[in-house]
Amino acid sequence: MVGLLVLGKGNIFADEIEDLGKQIAAIEASMAPLKSESSGLAQKISTAKIQISSAEKQMNILTQKLIDKEADLEVQKILMNQRVRKYYINSKKFSPLVMFFSSQGTDNILQQYTWYQSIISQDKNVITGYSLEIDTLNKNKTNLEAQKIKLAALKKSMEERFGFLSGEINKAETYKAELSQRQQNLIAEKTAMFNTSVGDVSSSEDPASRADYNPGFSPAFAAFSFGAPHRKGMSQYGAFGRAKAGQNYETILKAYYGDIRVEKINTDGSIKTSIGSLPFEDNYLVGIAEMPARWGDEGGYEALKAQAIAARTYALNSTNSLAGTICITEACQVYSKTRLASPGRWKQAVEDTKGMVIKSNGTGNIFSTMYASTAGGSLISYSSNGHSTPQIWDTSCGNQGCWPNDSYEKQAGSSWYYKGWYKTRSNASYGRSHPWLNSEEFSDVINAVLYYSKANDYGHLSQVQDCIGSCDGNAWSKDELRRQVGDKGGPISSINSISVDYSTGGFTKNVKVSTDKGEFTFSGEMFKTIFNLRAPGAIVIKSGLFNLVKK
Repeated sequence: MVGLLVLGKGNIFADEIEDLGKQIAAIEASMAPLKSESSGLAQKISTAKIQISSAEKQMNILTQKLIDKEADLEVQKILMNQRVRKYYINSKKFSPLVMFFSSQGTDNILQQYTWYQSIISQDKNVITGYSLEIDTLNKNKTNLEAQKIKLAALKKSMEERFGFLSGEINKAETYKAELSQRQQNLIAEKTAMFNTSVGDVSSSEDPASRADYNPGFSPAFAAFSFGAPHRKGMSQYGAFGRAKAGQNYETILKAYYGDIRVEKINTDGSIKTSIGSLPFEDNYLVGIAEMPARWGDEGGYEALKAQAIAARTYALNSTNSLAGTICITEACQVYSKTRLASPGRWKQAVEDTKGMVIKSNGTGNIFSTMYASTAGGSLISYSSNGHSTPQIWDTSCGNQGCWPNDSYEKQAGSSWYYKGWYKTRSNASYGRSHPWLNSEEFSDVINAVLYYSKANDYGHLSQVQDCIGSCDGNAWSKDELRRQVGDKGGPISSINSISVDYSTGGFTKNVKVSTDKGEFTFSGEMFKTIFNLRAPGAIVIKSGLFNLVKK
């Protein structure tokens, strides 16, 4: 007998397709409040694509099996026809009347009858089985065609809805608006940083930038950024806090760079810099002024060692990717002759880690070991040379649960941990002595956000008060903006309350505003962009992780 293929339950594959549909719906739902939470989204999309690919393979296998089964059943149909004919003949052959008139012995006739009856029963079972198999085949073929159509629709939906994400993954830290050149210059001036690392001396604290500052009027509104600027790689203040908590350099580096190892290589020789060739270990690295040497005497010596290893790795990776030369400014790593002449315990950290570099366990290669002063308690994942760093909450409990109070950066005393920014890189404040806005100024910002949320147009939303440079002639005045937003839910004249939601990925997800015109919810990314365009002077949100305060 030709073997039969049992297909099993016809709804298993359908359930799998249905699960894929639910996953895609979940992806779209999670994208709605914050498309920039791509760390999780990218993983979900990747998983969905893998499952669709797997489903397609299963579909192809099932299709081939059905083709084989159809050929098999064609043979079975011929055999079945023969068995039906035989069954009919045998069933007629042994009627009671034939047995009564038979000249053979009764015992012999009964034996033959029993034997033929057994064959008849077997043939009957086979015929029934064939019929069921043919029925199952037809049902599965119908189900398969339906699932093919559904899978094709899911693939098309995936491509249409999520295909754009490849270039949008980190939009919470960038600006996707097609800004005018003038607007771009405004944003660049506002967001330009001082030295992104701590530097040779820790940044001083400005009392006016603190949340407890009294602006002299009420109600008052301000935006406070957690960390700045890129929040990728090692947090220097976080490393300082971890060292003070007893962590060694290797533990610190693994916390920020992920699945890595510290490996010792031969680093004798020189490095090409923008000021000429310098002995790598004894001159260039000793002259790196990216972390205060005094931290070594304040419980942070392991942080100095972690910084030395990160700086060494960064330099080696940069010379490989930058035609063998590295600059000596903050655009690369700051090299200072002053630090070289008086390195303090920094020199000891360089010597104690001589030749030590960071390598990815996944690739076995070094990569760009980014670092910055303060990340606000949450680090963003980034990729370099095939290695991806983790997205982490830089807290003593290891998650968002004890943030912001138990962040290592806060414990280390970073003045950038939670700050209201109102001065440019050149220390210009454009007539502002603090980051606080009065009710009229903040309502104007909210009207701008509301207008963009409805019209998707930035063209007239640049600042019109205490402008950086000359005010943009295309920007609407406060009164004109109020008129323009009149049919879009505004104009808003007063703010009752304001709050934010934080994503698990380390961003401000939503801004919620209760106003005299009702309640509104805006995405954190959109609010940050419009706020930075419209807010007067150099008042700015520096980080994708921020808070809004009313007092």
